[in-house]
Amino acid sequence: MSNRVAWHELSKLSAEERKTLLTRTEDDLTHFLENVAPIIEAVRKEGDVALARFARMFDKAQVEPDAIAATEEDFDAAFKALDPEMIETLEFCADNIRRFHEAQRPEEMWMKEIRPGVLVGERATPIDSVALYSPRGKGTFPSMTLMTAIPAVVAGVPMPIVLTPPGPDGKVDAATLVAARIAGVKHVYKAGGGQAVAAAAYGTDTVPRCAKFEGPGSPWIAAAKRLLQGQIASRLPAGPTESIVLADETADPEIAALDLLVEAEHGSDSSNFFVTWSRDVAEKVRDALPKYWAEMSAERVRYSSDVLGGTSGGIVLADTPEEAFAFVNDYAPEHLQILSKTPFEYLSRVRNASEILLGEYAAGSMANYAMGPNAVLPTSGMARAHSPLGVHDFMKTSSIGHVTAQGYAEFAPHTLRFARYEGFDAHGNAVTKLRNNHVEKGE
Repeated sequence: MSNRVAWHELSKLSAEERKTLLTRTEDDLTHFLENVAPIIEAVRKEGDVALARFARMFDKAQVEPDAIAATEEDFDAAFKALDPEMIETLEFCADNIRRFHEAQRPEEMWMKEIRPGVLVGERATPIDSVALYSPRGKGTFPSMTLMTAIPAVVAGVPMPIVLTPPGPDGKVDAATLVAARIAGVKHVYKAGGGQAVAAAAYGTDTVPRCAKFEGPGSPWIAAAKRLLQGQIASRLPAGPTESIVLADETADPEIAALDLLVEAEHGSDSSNFFVTWSRDVAEKVRDALPKYWAEMSAERVRYSSDVLGGTSGGIVLADTPEEAFAFVNDYAPEHLQILSKTPFEYLSRVRNASEILLGEYAAGSMANYAMGPNAVLPTSGMARAHSPLGVHDFMKTSSIGHVTAQGYAEFAPHTLRFARYEGFDAHGNAVTKLRNNHVEKGE
């Protein structure tokens, strides 16, 4: 195996070289924004006809406008076609994901008396309708169906739907249909890329208009969500996968090499670094990679070697632990794995990471599928200010306030003073004798 692994020593990098390491492949969406706009407009005007045309054009799938929705027969066929052991695994993982998100669900309502006679609080209610995206570009991802659908169902969303590109046979992937049904979603539609976002934003004869769109996807998805932000709510895009495996001198280099390849095999647009302050561990990780490449398909080797051999991946050697964690926090990775005999000792040093896995048993792939916490995570450094997908993303809160006569008496003078200072007459009038006379009379 002659695959080169890039070697980056932080102390020797210029400011520009360090900035290059922090840059993701999807940072510039200009090309996609320009080209997705006519796709969005076509779906807005033509609905299902456009979805069928784009399925033929982009997915090479023969889909008719009246066959956008998966039928009950499709669901039944999927359960029959899928290996029973795989169904068992989907159910096992779904149970863990459900348990995590049920623990995450906020209480329906809380109130607190902040001063005598003044009660304030919040009431949480589900969003009415959400579109959940399950990508299919480099394979099929029923795991993403579980990760998006289960928190939506736990949140109590009345109308969750799944959108996913059709395969060449014009059908939805069987495992995706099974995952949707296990998660509690009844409606799945054949639509991918920017056209899926447009369908959810505007609605078609088949696809219902939704209030929110969630799920990872290609730059086409990211660009469409940006252009349609006035039509449909969405979180920041979950772009190409990225990870940092951080190890100290006690880490096993063989395990580190195994884990480094987990996210790197997704595609050439991934970003994946091994970070350490131990030169010995770093060299052993580099030397261990070829044996694991020998256990992978040519396609996955190509993807991961592309990533680990360039500026979007490889080995990052720091002089000190402080320098290593400074790089991690600047990078703000989607996935962070800490390999050490004492991983919890380092947890307080991490400020920016979407997911933090601790110890040599916490394989990244286990977190992607089965552990329970959500695997739809902010990328491109957005972990600095954003969180993993969760139940809260499928709910919204309403503020609640209740004031008694006792509370009114204390608050009214302060409210009046503020209103007069800001020049709002009606604000002030609402807490003067113009109100008091009616309240006292019971009117």
